[in-house]
Amino acid sequence: MARKVTTGARIGWTIAAWVVALLIFFPILYALITSFKTEQEAIAGFSLIPSGTFENYITVEEQRDYFTPFMNSVILSVGSTILALIVALPAAWAMAFAPTKRTKDILMWMLSTKMMPSVAVLLPIFIIFRNLGLLDTRIGLTVMLMLINLPIVVWMLYTYFREIPGEILEAARMDGAGIWQEIVYVLAPMGVPGIASTLLLNVILAWNEAFWTIQLTTTNAAPLTAFIASFSSPQGLFWAKLSAASTMAIAPILILGWFSQKQLVRGLTFGAVK
Repeated sequence: MARKVTTGARIGWTIAAWVVALLIFFPILYALITSFKTEQEAIAGFSLIPSGTFENYITVEEQRDYFTPFMNSVILSVGSTILALIVALPAAWAMAFAPTKRTKDILMWMLSTKMMPSVAVLLPIFIIFRNLGLLDTRIGLTVMLMLINLPIVVWMLYTYFREIPGEILEAARMDGAGIWQEIVYVLAPMGVPGIASTLLLNVILAWNEAFWTIQLTTTNAAPLTAFIASFSSPQGLFWAKLSAASTMAIAPILILGWFSQKQLVRGLTFGAVK
């Protein structure tokens, strides 16, 4: 028998949720406020009162080309997501509907690669990219972003596909459907919520990736993460301008997350409620 939640407990959990949400959102809010301060005000100390100047945004746009790294971020995020889906979809299908005794070991091994420090493999990957001529190229960075997020994509798709009855695919086979027809015409439409949330999450992860984008690019393929890092100079950090650049970099992905939040929640809870 389900326990009834009292009004006091409900209010308490609501307050706790708001506190956690505000703690998470505060750094973004403070960066936004700092972006409207002068450099003197930004380094003077903690303050939530901006001077209302747009000078930092104007300076950032004049000193750096915002449009090129923005387009690089879009191309890299979308390109790596599509590439990850092409690779992960058949892999998740095989693990969900044709598992072997080693399937769980493979899944755990894939997930364990995310626990490895990126700097541990920086040198060999840098040498490989240099020898293949992939340094500072969109193709090279797209492949890199796909590879680092692929374990998460496979795991999420595998989890969603496990909730789809295998009898449906068996019926498709009886009607003469091949493997790719099963995946494209049966599995993919049924798993749209899960696939959509996986793709959105991968776009966010690729957009926010900073380590590899800074290490493997300089100018041509540099996305917005490298755009932010460019405001760190030997003369020091210009906090107001850095905050303006950060705000310009995170604004597009925040807007995407805001408008797609229902789809994200629906996909992330897909199969959770029977």
